[in-house]
Amino acid sequence: MNNELTKLYPEKLWFYFSEILNIPRPSKKEEKIVKYLLDFGRKHNLETLQDEVGNVLIRKPATQGKENRKTVVLQGHIDMVCEKNSDVNHDFDNDPIQAYIEDGWIKAKGTTLGADDGIGVAAQLAILASDDIEHGPVECLFTIDEETGLTGAFGLKPDFLKSKILLNLDSEDDGELFIGCAGGRDSIITFEYSNDKTPENHISYKLRVTGLAGGHSGDDINKGKANANKVLNRILWHSADSFQLKLSVFDGGNLRNAIAREAFAVVLVPDKHQSEFENYVNEFEKTAKAEYRTTEPELKIALEKVESPKYIIDPDTQFRLLNSVYACPHGVVGMSAEIPNFVETSTNLASVKTLDNTIVVTTSQRSSVESKKDDICNMVESIFNLAKATVKQTDGYPGWTPNPNSEIVELTKNSYIKLFNETPKVLAIHAGLECGLIGDVYPEMDMISYGPTIRGAHSPDERLEISTVEKFWDLTLDVLGNIPVE
Repeated sequence: MNNELTKLYPEKLWFYFSEILNIPRPSKKEEKIVKYLLDFGRKHNLETLQDEVGNVLIRKPATQGKENRKTVVLQGHIDMVCEKNSDVNHDFDNDPIQAYIEDGWIKAKGTTLGADDGIGVAAQLAILASDDIEHGPVECLFTIDEETGLTGAFGLKPDFLKSKILLNLDSEDDGELFIGCAGGRDSIITFEYSNDKTPENHISYKLRVTGLAGGHSGDDINKGKANANKVLNRILWHSADSFQLKLSVFDGGNLRNAIAREAFAVVLVPDKHQSEFENYVNEFEKTAKAEYRTTEPELKIALEKVESPKYIIDPDTQFRLLNSVYACPHGVVGMSAEIPNFVETSTNLASVKTLDNTIVVTTSQRSSVESKKDDICNMVESIFNLAKATVKQTDGYPGWTPNPNSEIVELTKNSYIKLFNETPKVLAIHAGLECGLIGDVYPEMDMISYGPTIRGAHSPDERLEISTVEKFWDLTLDVLGNIPVE
């Protein structure tokens, strides 16, 4: 299946991307790809190191005549977001990604592709393995657990890298060079509940919201996509009041940095309200389809009768949960006044999970302004405080402040113009990048982030535009070949 990728140009990059697709690498379970990298470095007789948290660093000496150039570190993360459609049988811990080519894009069969950031990792490996590329001293840093905790970047020590220039290969838009990013923090909310006995003379249903596009909670937060948790909660909230709905299970979304694509609930309604409830759900599907007709053409809301659960969530917790989830904001909170069309602050209602006597709501907040990040975190916390839930906020990660005098940005911009006869956009990004954390540890590091075009990251619609990968490769080689002397 993935063999057709190796016929693309540049062959060596696509060879390594195809290899990576065959290696399971969920966040926090990167041991297989780590072993692959360590074996790779030793096989090529390159200095290969691993730090205390698990990051891998491979160093390659300069090619002849380039020994006096500044050392550059290329950086990407080795983990991937593991999302699949509910009707797809795929084990991310063991199964390879099934990639295919369609209309100029690389896609995967019903799962995330892992081009974020597998394509950046593949480029690093191709450079390390090549003997026909001119460059100064190079370091390649492969970080772990970027997607669920930034653990690798958080764990970097000041003496691990020698470089003063960093090329972060983890952006997703050809023609755009990124010089800053938002910081973020998660708010984790917990409701404790009691099990009430399932009442008699009620009909049980499984209510599903599916078919949503999902996407990256930073890159895609301003695109008007529906959040499955919010859509489902609208039905539950209304039905609890109008049809005496009782809730047994609420399960929606998965990852903190992905917009929820699917959600379901197990609910009960009294026999007397059966017809009204079913009609309401059918009519609400029409309403939701109309609201999201442009951004969510595949939206589906389904209702099926199921066996009655043993227990339901106690009425007080149900009331507090449904009202606070309804009140919790999701989406863009504020746009930048300084950068046109740039999202400054946002929040993502990532997941709602019913566990043993607890319901855990996970949200993530982002902002390029630290005080605004604090403000939106406090807003979310205040809503759930009113609902008498327990709220814990993570330490979060810092933003990356743009450097208007960056030497590497100017060099990369000029390389892009020379190679492609067009001027790239120089931007900040609302998504989080490891550059902010790396810059905290290495404050003198001159950094830039760029990459080929990826769409639908963090969802099964993830796809990689083939033509932009060649440009990404050519740009990287030109930049490496023109790094100034020390």
